[in-house]
Amino acid sequence: MATDSRRNAGDELATAIGEYVLGEVSLGKAAEEAGLSRWEFEEVLEDAGFAALYGPRTRADLDDEVDVALDRGE
Repeated sequence: MATDSRRNAGDELATAIGEYVLGEVSLGKAAEEAGLSRWEFEEVLEDAGFAALYGPRTRADLDDEVDVALDRGE
């Protein structure tokens, strides 16, 4: 039973890393899905050979952040 819970935790972590690296979720959301703090998740990313990315990744992400900042959400 303990092995299953460790496997599930490992699967959740791998999924969170994959989603984050592919740009599907934010750093905070990926950390939450993995059951880690943002700082712990950053360490896991570094150990896996990835760097944490900050800020918008695409023009659409930037536009969304500007809309939120200017309270123009739809």
